[in-house]
Amino acid sequence: MAYLGAHFAFRSRWQKTDDELCRHSMSFILHRAIRNDFFQSYLYLLEKLSLVKLYALTSQVINGEMQFYARAKLFYSEVPATEEGMMGDYIELSNTDIQSSQEFLRRFVGGPGKAGTDCALDCGSGIGRVSKHVLLPVFNSVELVDMMETFLDEAQNYLQAKEDKVETYYCYSLQEFTPALRKYDVIWIQWVSGNLTDKDLLEFLCRCCEGLRENGIIILKDNVAREGCFFDSSDSSVIRDMDILRSLIDKSGLVVLREEKQEGFPEQCVPVWMFALRSNGNL
Repeated sequence: MAYLGAHFAFRSRWQKTDDELCRHSMSFILHRAIRNDFFQSYLYLLEKLSLVKLYALTSQVINGEMQFYARAKLFYSEVPATEEGMMGDYIELSNTDIQSSQEFLRRFVGGPGKAGTDCALDCGSGIGRVSKHVLLPVFNSVELVDMMETFLDEAQNYLQAKEDKVETYYCYSLQEFTPALRKYDVIWIQWVSGNLTDKDLLEFLCRCCEGLRENGIIILKDNVAREGCFFDSSDSSVIRDMDILRSLIDKSGLVVLREEKQEGFPEQCVPVWMFALRSNGNL
């Protein structure tokens, strides 16, 4: 029963093979053998490899990777390139969010054994709200990456006062983006990890790990489900619980230096957590 959800999630993928291949076989014995062997192998993998279970869980709630990403891009194409748009109409929470992020970041930069302050990368940057208030006051240079060209265009106006410290704007989806090797002291990933499938988030964290300088860290800040994995159809994203996030972090070769809940948000909001992550090789 523990893997029943994953079993049903995978069934939709099997159906195509079943319809297009097995039903054309003249041997019903062969048909049954293929099905039985297939699912027995799959259930074995579920027991032995935790990530198979994670991928199936994401598949269950997403129901189609290409549609998942396409729906997200369509949603953000209608989001205004403003602070209100970046906060999803919760602009009153922006200052609280920024203050907590500033305090969390200070624990990990600017001292012996801590991250340097040369260059930071803002992932899923939008118009640069985090860059403006959290990263640019600390780092000599900041780079932004976002899939929406409209957001990056507005970022150049929004960050105009500190434009000399903004090194590059990258217009990429994170599943297609590779940070420069060993360049960044801090990579900031806020409210965007849910827009990636488990597989793509894992691979992106691995690439980010390769992008860190000595003592560099990744700050992951996002909504965290109380239990399980849930699909938010409004913006085509998933909300993962702690166990799923920690599993992905562990598989990526990163370790959690500290995790802290965002305080000051209304109780009815989904809990938001901050994670400071560092490569095993940098410990």
